[in-house]
Amino acid sequence: MFVRLLTSSAVVALCSITATAWLAASSTSGAIQREQGQTLASDAQINNSLLGYASRHPDWSDVAATVRELATRNNRRIAVTTENGTLIADSATAGTPLPARVSAVVDPLAVDVTLVPGAANDRIDPRAVGPFLLPARDRTRLTKAANSYAACARRTGQAVETTVSNTGRPLVTTTGRGAVQEPSPVPSPMTSPVPTEMVVCDATTLNAPTRTEKTALRQLNLLVSRCLKGKSTERGSVGLDFTWVSKKKQPASPAAELDQTISSCIITARKEQLDPYVAPAAYLYIGSPTETTAPRIPLPSIAGAALLVLVLTVGVSVMAARRLVRPVNALTHAARRMRDGDSSARVTLRTSSEISELATAFNEMSEHLQRMEKQRKAMVSDVSHELRTPLSNLRGWLEAAQDGVAELDPALIASLVEETLLLQHIVDDLQELALADVGKLRLHVEPVHLGDLLDQVTTAHRGRAEAAGLTLTTVITDAPSLTADPVRLRQAIGNLVTNSLRYTPRGGHITLGAYQDGDQVVIEVTDTGIGIRADHLPHIFDRFWRAEKSRNRRTGGSGLGLAIVRNLAEAHGGTATATSVSGIRTTFTLRLPSQLAPKP
Repeated sequence: MFVRLLTSSAVVALCSITATAWLAASSTSGAIQREQGQTLASDAQINNSLLGYASRHPDWSDVAATVRELATRNNRRIAVTTENGTLIADSATAGTPLPARVSAVVDPLAVDVTLVPGAANDRIDPRAVGPFLLPARDRTRLTKAANSYAACARRTGQAVETTVSNTGRPLVTTTGRGAVQEPSPVPSPMTSPVPTEMVVCDATTLNAPTRTEKTALRQLNLLVSRCLKGKSTERGSVGLDFTWVSKKKQPASPAAELDQTISSCIITARKEQLDPYVAPAAYLYIGSPTETTAPRIPLPSIAGAALLVLVLTVGVSVMAARRLVRPVNALTHAARRMRDGDSSARVTLRTSSEISELATAFNEMSEHLQRMEKQRKAMVSDVSHELRTPLSNLRGWLEAAQDGVAELDPALIASLVEETLLLQHIVDDLQELALADVGKLRLHVEPVHLGDLLDQVTTAHRGRAEAAGLTLTTVITDAPSLTADPVRLRQAIGNLVTNSLRYTPRGGHITLGAYQDGDQVVIEVTDTGIGIRADHLPHIFDRFWRAEKSRNRRTGGSGLGLAIVRNLAEAHGGTATATSVSGIRTTFTLRLPSQLAPKP
């Protein structure tokens, strides 16, 4: 399928290239003229927009959309790279060489004064506010305070205007006649909003620094103190307008030298504080706009070439689509047959592609479902048979006792209890298998001493073995280390021993063994019984499977014991297998990981 799609795309591309080449060759004025240079205003606007982005973002990861928008608006090629030349974003297509020279260095902590003539002396972009940016809750509170103050000022005859600073703090300034005092904004993102000398209207709430600003100021003053250490003994602090408020004048140093030292430290501290909040310095490349003179190509030629490409594209697409849709339709038809209950639905394809692999997987799934359906029907029949016999016995004897035909003597009661226990055993086994199927079989993992565990199993079955004339022994090699659920493991080994007792004739031997095999522990139960035929070995761990199809209780159990053994082994992350030589020996093997982490 990949090759066909690639071929179809290549044919369409070849047709398009051929048509484009023919149109280009037939034009008489198809040269592309490059525009030389770009105005300083456009460069400054682009630089200013990227400075604004860098001031509010800690990196350049999402600048691509901004670069594309600026390139479209200004009809320029714009590219941004790191200082070591790694490309960050480019409005041109991938692989296009960068312009020959760098147009500007975009650094919100050191703006280019040639592109930003009104930049502050510290060359920090005013939009870079870092930790001074107010959260929405403080903005809402201060906006209400600003509106209240402005309304009060207007009632006293003042013409005021409310604006918002870069930090989100509202600023109230007088704009016309009647102003008692007009606050003079500081050229900083933290302009002090309202003069404290206002008598008529209370601006306390509006002027008070917020918790965010106090935290940022503490950090800034700490950085300034570190910078001044060893340079000046001047005591003071930096305010919200980033000016130095001196507590004690130090006459030892000239005022100009002192002011220069403090100003330098304030600028250095501000840059250090803002550095984590702004994008790192980057190189800005601005290319010249391009204009293409429209080729003078006759309209019939354009229409004919377009029609040719369209016809070829449609033809190739139809052919490819038909070849792709045909096997999909076959799969859809087979799936609908399976939905309608036909588990024998299959798909036959003559191609060797991804669709063919999908059809093979579908056929395997269909065969698996068909096997599962057969197993389900067989299991329902087996469960019915296993439950019917003890229930029939119970019902028969109880009805006989009710009619007075039989007496409920101790022997009969014991027989009925035995039948009830048989029913309970079958139900318990089914419950174990159901829990294993849904992954809810709980294991209580702990270190297990295999020698003690095998001795317990041997002791539990020794009486029955002696009654049957069998020898039951245990062989442990090198004391293997195992972490498992001892109760479940004892149950699994007990089921294997019970199976061996049932099929080993008098005078036979049953041996329980264990040894370490790398990071696994191997547990074996070997008997000298009648053995298992080779064609029966793949099925002995299936539920309700018995070699003797009459399901006579004298010749076998319910057919669930070995199925439970396999599920318990898999629950421990291991496997259960069997090997047999008919008439000589049968060995059941459990392979379990030495260390099993407890499941939550």
